[in-house]
Amino acid sequence: MAKLNFGGVEENVVTREEFPVSKAQEVLKNEVVAVLGYGIQGPGQSLNLRDNGINVIIGQRKNSKSWDKAVEDGWVPGKTLFSPEEAAKKGTIIQYLLSDAGQIQAWESVKKHLSPGKTLAFSHGFGITFNKRTGIEPPKDIDVILVAPKGSGTSLRRLFVEGKGINSSIAIYQDATGKAHEKVAALGIAVGSGYLFETNFEKEVYSDLTGERGTLMGAIAGLFEAQYEVLRANGHTPSEAFNETVEELTQSLMPLVAENGMDWMYANTSTTAQRGALDWKGKFKNAVMPVFKDLYASVKSGEEAQRSIDTNSQTDYREKLENELLEVRESEMWKTGKTVRSLRPEYN
Repeated sequence: MAKLNFGGVEENVVTREEFPVSKAQEVLKNEVVAVLGYGIQGPGQSLNLRDNGINVIIGQRKNSKSWDKAVEDGWVPGKTLFSPEEAAKKGTIIQYLLSDAGQIQAWESVKKHLSPGKTLAFSHGFGITFNKRTGIEPPKDIDVILVAPKGSGTSLRRLFVEGKGINSSIAIYQDATGKAHEKVAALGIAVGSGYLFETNFEKEVYSDLTGERGTLMGAIAGLFEAQYEVLRANGHTPSEAFNETVEELTQSLMPLVAENGMDWMYANTSTTAQRGALDWKGKFKNAVMPVFKDLYASVKSGEEAQRSIDTNSQTDYREKLENELLEVRESEMWKTGKTVRSLRPEYN
């Protein structure tokens, strides 16, 4: 591992320079990576592993949309595509990529195939960190590791195809074989990560749950709705309100932030915009800081985990979720967004 300076703080990271794909291939050459679950992370990670020359099989429930998608992606039933239990039996590294609720439900059928020396790999610290709630307690004679891409499986795959990569966190919960460190690095590079940074299972899930509910999804959605509704209430058209709230941010400003940082984005906007942003930044920070503190406390206490477990395990969860998403999709703001997206030049 190399030490890099992040804002004055040194961290251990693994880069592609020091750990190229060829080294990952060497470490994993005798392994069979069984990817359990072909939903959110499964397709991106497994396809990237396959393209990087790693021996991969898929474990997915038959007669499901995800099974059909796996077949469309070139996985062959009976050869590289099996039931989750069959794949767990055949694999030496078990990539446990089912949903958090799915991991709980499938745990006993998977656990019995975790023979000594195997590796159980996660992309989320949920099941292990909250094991008193999930019941996921691995045998002591296996390696337990984590490779968590900081983005969706769709983005992981898209960037890999473009020759880029999403950064991933890595962690080791158990090192029974003495080889967990090289395996987690190899797996992280082989799934297409930009670079790997160290954490532990607990910190990964705390930061992940906070981020999802905060700036990545929950908070940004709330900010969008609040600004859009204020603009509409003051007589602005749906198109104007959406463009000023969402379109300009996602299509113009955030790419500038991604390119060179917030200060660079500020420097490339008008002086009026700069002044207003700097004057109001502190007010927004002060307004939301108590919310973020409450959020982190709720995550750390396990309340958010328990709510997720209770809600996601309900038999009608999918139906309720679709109704919630439909409400978002059918709102004026996001119906306007659909029209705005259709008018972007690249779609003409």
